[in-house]
Amino acid sequence: MSRYTIFGHDACGFCRRAKQLLDEKGLEYRYVDIHKEGITKSALSQLIGKDVQTVPQIFLNKGYIGGFDDLTVSFSQ
Repeated sequence: MSRYTIFGHDACGFCRRAKQLLDEKGLEYRYVDIHKEGITKSALSQLIGKDVQTVPQIFLNKGYIGGFDDLTVSFSQ
């Protein structure tokens, strides 16, 4: 089964919206709070392979989707 992973933090409105969208669609996801886990934007950049300035950063399985806007676009295709 496909599984999403959202890297974000609790104060991020777009992170909350991404979780809400996946909940509404009934899709499973894992939420990783980068502040609680001690994950830096630099570490996220290394994982993704490009510079990261914002959250959420979203993956589907091991494939990188992008941010909240990219997630919403993926559902409209």
